[in-house]
Amino acid sequence: MGVVDDLKFRFNTGNIVQKLIYVNVGIFVVSIVFNLFKSSPLAVGFINQWFALDDNYDVLFFKPWTLISYGFLHGGFLHILFNLIALHFIGNLFIQYFTQKQLLNFYLLGTFFGGLFYLISQNYFPLFQERNTYLIGASAGVSAIFIGIATYIPNFALNIRFIGYVKLKYLAFIWIGLDVLGLAGGNAGGAFSHLGGALFGFLYVNQASNKNISIFNNLFSFFSKKQKPLRTVYKSKKRKSNIVRNEDINQQKVDVILDKISKSGYNALTKEEKEFLFKQGKN
Repeated sequence: MGVVDDLKFRFNTGNIVQKLIYVNVGIFVVSIVFNLFKSSPLAVGFINQWFALDDNYDVLFFKPWTLISYGFLHGGFLHILFNLIALHFIGNLFIQYFTQKQLLNFYLLGTFFGGLFYLISQNYFPLFQERNTYLIGASAGVSAIFIGIATYIPNFALNIRFIGYVKLKYLAFIWIGLDVLGLAGGNAGGAFSHLGGALFGFLYVNQASNKNISIFNNLFSFFSKKQKPLRTVYKSKKRKSNIVRNEDINQQKVDVILDKISKSGYNALTKEEKEFLFKQGKN
């Protein structure tokens, strides 16, 4: 009971990244237990049958939850190991700039869009005709988180052992490049799903304001022209010039602070800079 209580405590006190890791590991352990009973007709393929994403649209109609649930399943130890290592490092960087709820949204919606890309590729690309496959893995959700944070702070440098400091934008190019190369391999459907999650992360952050990230306010604005906020029109030219001048000064100060964050991280800001950035985010 001591081990169980310790795991409960760690789960309850951990951040969203740690909770997602615990959930993925827990489901993986459960799937291993089910595989021990393959001799039973009820256990054979039960988890994949009900929670993996099938490439058949008709199956999706009866099991719509699989568009999300597949993102918590893994096919082997190395599969889950690499995904969770990436989630640990990328996720903890992500929540330095955004909220934990936003990370969960990126994970789930990246998984959702990755599933859609997988379905489209399997049903409309001649390469996949006469194949019957299913999709599992957290890679699409992790891709959304990684490409999202890389889009937000592209010049932030990570210190990679034996290599040195590498900017996120270069790591993102490598990440995407590997998935593009994967389109010609045996896991082409999985590569499509990774690209779907990555595309969501890029489009969302690219469309969202630097001052405010709100998933549901911006989700359906991907393919619409970004509109400038309405401004009050003043007849006095002097007053208008003063307003524009103040906005320019504030924007310049915001740009300097964001550049400082991209180079040194949020914790490097002074108290005054944090308060100024917070006030600007509420405007």
